[in-house]
Amino acid sequence: MGRRIARWLPIPALALAAVAAHADALPERSERVVAYDISVRLDPETKSIAGTERVVWRNPSQDTVSDLWFHLYLNAFRNDESTFYRESGGRLRRDRASEDGWGWIDVTDIRIADGADLSGALTFERPDDGNEDDYTVVRVALPKPVRPGGEVTLEIGFEATLPRVYARSGWAPDDFFLVGQWFPKLGVYEPAGMRGRERSGWNCHQYHANSEFYADYGSYRVEITAPSAFVVGATGARSERRENEDGTTTHVFAQDDVHDFAWTADPRWIEVVETFSGSEDVTLEEYKEAGRRLERPLDDLKLSDVEIHLLLRPEHRSQAARQFAAAKLALKTFGLAWGRYPYPTLTLVVPPATAQGAAGMEYPTFVTGGTRWLAGFWPVSNLRLPEVVAVHEIGHEWWYGMAGSNEFEESWLDEGFTDYAENLAMSAYGPSAFFENPFVAIGPWSTSRSGNSRDRRYDAMRTFAWRFSPRSYGFYSYSKPSLLLATLRGLLGDDTFARAMRTYAERFRFRHPSSDDFYATVQEVSGRDLRDLFRKVVETPGAFDPAVVALDVAKVRPMQGRPAPVPGHYVVAAAPPRNEEEAAGSDEGPGEVTEVTEVTEVAEVAEVAADATSEEASSDDEEEPTSWRSTIVLRQRGDIHLPVTVELRYQEGEPERRTWEGDAPWARWEVVAPSKVAEVVVDPDDVYAIDADRLNNRLSLETDAKPTLRSALRLLFWAQQLFATAGF
Repeated sequence: MGRRIARWLPIPALALAAVAAHADALPERSERVVAYDISVRLDPETKSIAGTERVVWRNPSQDTVSDLWFHLYLNAFRNDESTFYRESGGRLRRDRASEDGWGWIDVTDIRIADGADLSGALTFERPDDGNEDDYTVVRVALPKPVRPGGEVTLEIGFEATLPRVYARSGWAPDDFFLVGQWFPKLGVYEPAGMRGRERSGWNCHQYHANSEFYADYGSYRVEITAPSAFVVGATGARSERRENEDGTTTHVFAQDDVHDFAWTADPRWIEVVETFSGSEDVTLEEYKEAGRRLERPLDDLKLSDVEIHLLLRPEHRSQAARQFAAAKLALKTFGLAWGRYPYPTLTLVVPPATAQGAAGMEYPTFVTGGTRWLAGFWPVSNLRLPEVVAVHEIGHEWWYGMAGSNEFEESWLDEGFTDYAENLAMSAYGPSAFFENPFVAIGPWSTSRSGNSRDRRYDAMRTFAWRFSPRSYGFYSYSKPSLLLATLRGLLGDDTFARAMRTYAERFRFRHPSSDDFYATVQEVSGRDLRDLFRKVVETPGAFDPAVVALDVAKVRPMQGRPAPVPGHYVVAAAPPRNEEEAAGSDEGPGEVTEVTEVTEVAEVAEVAADATSEEASSDDEEEPTSWRSTIVLRQRGDIHLPVTVELRYQEGEPERRTWEGDAPWARWEVVAPSKVAEVVVDPDDVYAIDADRLNNRLSLETDAKPTLRSALRLLFWAQQLFATAGF
């Protein structure tokens, strides 16, 4: 399919010329620490691959390095005692491992490019848990250390059997193959100081059930040989296709400035190609609005054209338009916000129903979507599952792909940022972005907020991925960080927050940022001290849940009982001395009253009281203004205490806003005013998206059941979806 005819007014030629003149403001390339040249052959019958790899590593540090550490990710599926299998129980998301679906990788040869054999220098390492049955990390000692800035070239032979897919990579019936994390892949050598590291060394974690990946940027050239009936897609652009005499075809793909490479092969793929156009798919008004918000000239914002390759099976063919629309929306939204997509191609794969374990995954320039065949039919068509998954995974091209944070150690920096990106882009579909029917609309942020509660208080967001408490990885990696970013936007304002995110994305494009880098960037751009917020929300466990728990209103009446003593008509008796020193006097001097023990009234008090009673009686006949005493009780139901705005809404008159510093677990306010406080609202502007329970943020003299009803309807909807999707 050719490029869809644009329905927008094109950007005027003069404006385009101005924009294009400075399209290279962003970093154009990475440091290219590593270069891979790989040749691999797929055998569909045995579900295996065999390959050779030439890898060049450049030492980016000031250290002399004497070894190299490699990931062998496919060995996570080698046996049921691997660390991945122990942690997952053979299950990831809703997909389970099959009894005949084991997978593994063996290094058959490894040598220095000059011929020195290193096979005897290989040792398996278990840096995370010491599991002797885990073979996902291997170390090779070098015969000659690599000096600072120096290079070493290795030639590696490997053979691998692919697992039946349930966790990202593998095969499924009818010759589907999604091949990710499939070759011996170098870890990251981190000098002291990088990402807060105290000592230099290799960052090369074992493959864990909840962890993803981390690698250096570099260049890839990969030759993939498969039966000629197979359609092949991969990271990067296809540079060559060779037909071989044995009935196979060799596909050559290449891409610079990426940190991974994945590919797919399937004889049933339909490949459809469209182009995202930086001039036709983005209006001049959209460029101008981005320029205003970011305080950037238009020539900093120009988006590049991208060739989108969509691979899907015939049963999903009718959804192609939806997939392309979502991909173009993502490229536009994220490109305008965080800088243009820098690669010429983007490949979007829609796995079949038998391979849902491969769905919803990101690799550089190559993502897998998610759908069901029923998504083309009402009422399931009202659920924008294809769009949500495509938008999310393409968002990872910025948060993981270009800002290469360590997914093992700080998963919130990629998954949480991408969850925020998903909500940002899906907002284009309106308040019913995720689902729409006559009874309930599910919009952006609904899913992020749905899992938040006071029970989510046991882990810090900044936690190694495999150390989260059970069933907590998703919330602390996706939802809570997304809600934190929304909170920052509320605190800083839309424009300031947008500039902070843009600065962070540009500053760390093709680099490896940490949480501290993000903190520093946001504080620098905003001019705000946010250390307390980051410490409480990111670095420590806890939930944020300020609540208003009581509102009582009473009419202010004249004092009942005896009035206050009148000055000059009472005497104060001093307390008797407690010891000899006190009896003898002190430095304070004689006659100083140190403690009040009783009030002795004199005869005049009775006369004063009588006069007061007489005055009260005479005033009963006069009309006096009415005052009301409103008593408000606020409580911190969560562990995280932060300053929050509280709005007092009177029955008559303008509302009043106060700040509750929130440093104490509770507070009682008494307000005397001519009008009753009719309603109290905590965080009236919905600044704190991290609030675990917004239903307790509002209390009225008259009960309002609408918020509870809305929540009940949402709960009912998600319950229905759970039962419905179970049968897809």
